Amino acid sequence: MYKLFFRLVFTRMDPEQAHHLAFRWIRRAARVPVLRTFVAAALAPRHKELRTEALGLRMHGPFGLAAGFDKNAVAIDGMAMLGFDHVEIGTVTGEPQPGNPKKRLFRLVPDRALINRMGFNNDGSAAVAARLAARTPVFRTVVGVNIGKTKVVPEADAAADYVKSTERLARHADYLVVNVSSPNTPGLRNLQATESLRPLLSAVREAADRSVEGRRVPLLVKIAPDLADEDIDAVADLAVELGLDGIIATNTTIARESLGLASDPELYAETGGLSGAPLKERSLEVLRRLYARVGDRITLVGVGGIENAEDAWQRILAGATLVQGYSAFIYEGPFWGRAIHKGLAARLATSPYATLAEAVGADTRKASAA
Repeated sequence: MYKLFFRLVFTRMDPEQAHHLAFRWIRRAARVPVLRTFVAAALAPRHKELRTEALGLRMHGPFGLAAGFDKNAVAIDGMAMLGFDHVEIGTVTGEPQPGNPKKRLFRLVPDRALINRMGFNNDGSAAVAARLAARTPVFRTVVGVNIGKTKVVPEADAAADYVKSTERLARHADYLVVNVSSPNTPGLRNLQATESLRPLLSAVREAADRSVEGRRVPLLVKIAPDLADEDIDAVADLAVELGLDGIIATNTTIARESLGLASDPELYAETGGLSGAPLKERSLEVLRRLYARVGDRITLVGVGGIENAEDAWQRILAGATLVQGYSAFIYEGPFWGRAIHKGLAARLATSPYATLAEAVGADTRKASAA
C-alpha cells in the first residue's frame, strides 16, 4: 500500500515537500501515546539476538537512521517508533543557515536513488542544543549528533566553527560525528586531507572532553566514497593514531557512473550528492578496505545503498558493527525497519555465528587470510 501511495501521491509532489509532509505525520503520531505505542509494537518489534554493543553503548540492534533526515532533532522518538535502533541527527552547523536555493532534492525513481544539494539547512547548534536539552525521551534510543561547517565560515576557521558546535552539543550526544564529506558545502571535502583533518579532530576531541564531565563522548568521522584508496588508508591510520572511536563509510557521491539509463538524463546533470542503490558497491568497497586496515580497533558504521536485510548483512560481514540507511526509507516506507530486523535475525540464525559481534568482519578476514 505504501508503494502504491508513493507512486500516486509522493511522486507527484516536490521531493522536499513530500519529505516535510511525511515528517509531520511521523512527529504527530509520536505525540499521541496510544498511537505511538501501537505503531512501535507493529513496526519496531525487538529481536534479542540482534542486541548490539558499540561505542560503549547498548542498542536494540545495529540498524540506525543516517544523518540528513532529522536535521534539527525534532523527531527522534518518531524515528525510534519506526524501528531505528539509533538516530543520527544533523548535520548541525555552528550557526543557523537556510541551505542552498531550491529546488535542491531530486528523486531518481528507476535507480532507487536521490540527488541532494541541501547545503546543511538547519537551525544551528544553539537551537538544536536547546531542543535536545529540553527533550523528554519516550523511547530508549541512541542519539548521534552530526556536525558540519557553517557555509560562510572560511576554511581556515573551520576548526573553531566545529568546536563551537561541539561545546554546545556534545553533552547531549550519545556519540558525535564530524562530517567533512558532504559535497554541498564549498571546500568541506578539503578537510578530509590528513594535514587538515588531524588538527580539526584533535580540537573537537579536546572540546568534547572539556564540555562533558563524567563520561567520554565517542567521536567518529564521516568520509566520502570518492576518496582515493590511499586517502582512505590515510584517514584510517589517522583515526587509529588519534584514538577516534569510529568511522562512518560513506557519505554521498559526486560520481554518476553507477547510474542506469532509465531515469531522466536531465536529472543526472543535477549537482549534489548521489545516494541510494547506485552507491552500494563503492560504499561496500570502502568499508572492506577500512576494516582490512583497522580491524577491531575502532567501530565502523556502514551506510550508503543499504536497501534490505541482505545489504545490511553484507555490511556486517564486511566489517560494520552498525549500519545506517536513509534513501531506501523513502522508497520502502514505514515497514522498512521491521523488514531489516526480521531479515537480519533470520540470516544470523542460519549463519555459523552465534552473535552479530562474531559476524562483524568475517568475510573480510577470510579474504585477507586467503
